[in-house]
Amino acid sequence: MPPCGTRSRLPVAASAVLVLSLALAGCSGDSTERQAADRQGDSPASTPADSSGDTGEQKLEAPPTSVAQISSNVSVSAKDVAVDTPVTVKVANGTFDSVVMRVHKGETVSGSYSDDKTAWTADELLEPATSYVVASRANDADGLVAKQRMPFTTTGLTLAHQTYANIIPLDGETVGVGMPVIVQFDVPVTRHAAFEKQMSVTSNPEQRGSWHWMSDSEAHWRPASYWRPGTTVDVDLSVNSLDAGNGIYGQMDRAMSFKIGQAVVMKANMRTDEMGVFVDGSLARTIAITGGKRGYETRSGTKLIVEKFESKRMDAATVGIERDDPEYYNIPRVEYAQRVTFTGEFLHAAPWSVSSQGVENVSHGCVGMSP
Repeated sequence: MPPCGTRSRLPVAASAVLVLSLALAGCSGDSTERQAADRQGDSPASTPADSSGDTGEQKLEAPPTSVAQISSNVSVSAKDVAVDTPVTVKVANGTFDSVVMRVHKGETVSGSYSDDKTAWTADELLEPATSYVVASRANDADGLVAKQRMPFTTTGLTLAHQTYANIIPLDGETVGVGMPVIVQFDVPVTRHAAFEKQMSVTSNPEQRGSWHWMSDSEAHWRPASYWRPGTTVDVDLSVNSLDAGNGIYGQMDRAMSFKIGQAVVMKANMRTDEMGVFVDGSLARTIAITGGKRGYETRSGTKLIVEKFESKRMDAATVGIERDDPEYYNIPRVEYAQRVTFTGEFLHAAPWSVSSQGVENVSHGCVGMSP
């Protein structure tokens, strides 16, 4: 706005011109007076400016604003945003120039634009009790810029509301052709299908397989047939902040790989009491064995050697046989024990039953053989 002094000087200037015109008129004839009157009517100073309120000021137009409108599925300054929220930002009447999402420590969260650059979605879910800022910039068809700054904070979670995954085998380990991928969760997962979609197993060469949930805390992935020797297996769990059900959320993505070694398969026949050892498909050895006797039969099926011991104490009490039972045993050193189940079944040396090996089944469920 012009300074106040301008407004007070304008009437003074108009009066001076008017007085001068009257003075000239007093010294002239009628013609001069009419000319002066004509000039007075043409003069800007004689325009009735005061009656119209026009002070001669120039009005400034407001700068044009962008018609692009930015919105999100998270409110600005929102609190307690759920950790399984896939943050999405959209723009109407424009396209995005940039979208940057950061956590409070400054790390950038990666994201992906839609093909037409009218939407952006974060590539990962959110961490609990964490502050984020999303800064968006968009242009409309005229190149005018719209901006939005969106801070928000996620809800906190206790350890009881988070489930962490453990993967077996270990990263970089070499295992046998029958080894499944085992994923164990420390807090139960009830949304099995949702988790399976985010638990990827790939192999080179490729082999198809599927997941099976042994319980809400353990899932196994097996190929349709034995692994091929030399295969590399990659496991990728993208379960961080994924809803596991019952107010539980996955925490910490996991990725690892392992290799498949030589194919060693042992086929035990409880009817003939013999076990064939096959290496890369060829019979390498036949061993006389003894299996579980009546009431303690060795269970059939495909089993894995999951642990190996040079020697191990075997106490019948660990499988429910009471100390006062005639079947009770407690052997301090059983050599070459190889666990095949977590319910007490082993392959092991059994020097006390050599006379029965290859003849009859006399064990309490384990497969025994000569040392």
